[in-house]
Amino acid sequence: MTPLDLLIDGHHLEAQWHGTPAATALVMLHEGLGCVALWRTWPAELHARTGLPVLVYSRLGYGQSDPVSLPRPLRYMHDEALDVLPRVLDAAGITRALLLGHSDGGSIALIHAGSPAGSRVAGLALLAPHVFCEPLSVQSIAAARDAYLQGDLRQKLARSHRDVDGAFWGWNRAWLDPDFLRWNLEAFLPNVTAPVLVVQGLDDVYGTLAQVDAIERGVKGPFTRLLLPNCGHSPQRDRPAETTDAVVQFVTTCR
Repeated sequence: MTPLDLLIDGHHLEAQWHGTPAATALVMLHEGLGCVALWRTWPAELHARTGLPVLVYSRLGYGQSDPVSLPRPLRYMHDEALDVLPRVLDAAGITRALLLGHSDGGSIALIHAGSPAGSRVAGLALLAPHVFCEPLSVQSIAAARDAYLQGDLRQKLARSHRDVDGAFWGWNRAWLDPDFLRWNLEAFLPNVTAPVLVVQGLDDVYGTLAQVDAIERGVKGPFTRLLLPNCGHSPQRDRPAETTDAVVQFVTTCR
């Protein structure tokens, strides 16, 4: 593992390479409360099994990256996908990217791949992605707010985030804004021509199979789904063997 300090618009982003940096790489995009540290050992395992170098980074406001100003705009995932991610890839010297995105990271991957900026995307492996806001998502994110204020969620997240309140409230308040109910990414899907793998837990409290169905209907490239029973919002943690095998096989096919 090699640390990398990415400077984007004067802001420092925490990043790591697993393997020797190269123009073709697997790029991991974390969830709404994730960061480099919360991927744990998975980037190293994916590098070992695919042979591809793996780049992980913490978005602004997460992990050890610089803090972000609040409130986040409701288009924060669009901004990340259309503005920040292309410059991250440029700064890392990546000209052909396989994107692995979890939750918010999966949504960011779809926006990016479905835009003119996404021409270098060779494949998308998506874990529990969202393309629209469901009532179930709002209910569960409201429950996360209660756990943060009254439970031990803040203490747990503070172990991994330099600015834990910025990380949590930037995500939570955006999703709970009444205007976020109109958030929808389906217009980007017809422009996604790269192969897509979606891994979805059947017990995910943040999204239903309607998300998977919408992605399959919308994208133009080859589509594969893996539905996992006894699995919640984080397949890489709840069902690691099946999830890793599926991602490795998908990456190998895309190469």
